[in-house]
Amino acid sequence: MTSVSVFDDWACHQYCYLTTVGRVTGRPHTIEIWFVVYDGSAWLFTDPDGGTDWVRNLRRDRSVTLRVGTVEVDARAEVVAVPESAVIRRAIVDRYKSTEDGLDEWARGALVVRVTPET
Repeated sequence: MTSVSVFDDWACHQYCYLTTVGRVTGRPHTIEIWFVVYDGSAWLFTDPDGGTDWVRNLRRDRSVTLRVGTVEVDARAEVVAVPESAVIRRAIVDRYKSTEDGLDEWARGALVVRVTPET
């Protein structure tokens, strides 16, 4: 399932749920997070320092589970370098701009994680 069809109804869901494997405990660690879908992957944004547990977990083990609505898939996650002017950064701002102020600046500097369903 590598096509965007996995996420057909993604736009009607405000959050997705990413489960990583705890790097210390080995137990599942699930977060609720904003996302956009682009080019067959879900794109997640977080603090630029990448110090969150979920990012540190996926840097150790890229195997994750992603749930959007009732659809859950095994996936691979990776931190990716994305230029400040990239379309994907604008997409997250456009999707959530009515939710919070200051998203433009946040999105320009945020750490970007691509989550791609496994085949």
